[in-house]
Amino acid sequence: MKTVYDFTVTDRKGNEVSLADYKGKVLLIVNTATGCGFTPHYEPLEEMYKELKDKGFEILDFPCNQFANQAPGSDDEIHEFCTMKFGTDFPQFKKIDVNGETADPLFVYLATEKPFEGFGKGLKNGMLNTFTAANNKKFGDKAYIKWNFTKFLVDREGNVVARFEPTEDMKKVKECVIKAVEQ
Repeated sequence: MKTVYDFTVTDRKGNEVSLADYKGKVLLIVNTATGCGFTPHYEPLEEMYKELKDKGFEILDFPCNQFANQAPGSDDEIHEFCTMKFGTDFPQFKKIDVNGETADPLFVYLATEKPFEGFGKGLKNGMLNTFTAANNKKFGDKAYIKWNFTKFLVDREGNVVARFEPTEDMKKVKECVIKAVEQ
């Protein structure tokens, strides 16, 4: 059976990294952007990382510019922004595509394991549905990720156990992460 450990990704410096290097850790894999309304998610993500990294937790950050061009910078510019503005210390990888023919295989796998189930209710969620519908038309059945800051929780065995859309309350995300770390 396939797990995230079967994938290799590229770090922001261009080096290949096997996700098998993270065996035994709980992972939160996130597609991010520096110019998005959800960019402030970096703050609770970093707080969670600081609190839980010594307990076997990692956040893997994959910038993506496929949603309204909200991550236009180079890998170094994105990294500098994140470290200067939010003090991020978790691993950040090379900017990737998460949708379409050029989608990174890791994100195709993650989204296939935990497909999109909606943004929930409320005005903000309804507006996001409108934006994503327009943005994702060009990707058709390869619109795996609907917006920036989609998060996938992976257990210590490399299995995808949860998907959190950017509209999910970060307190709920943290509760689920803590539960996975304590198992």
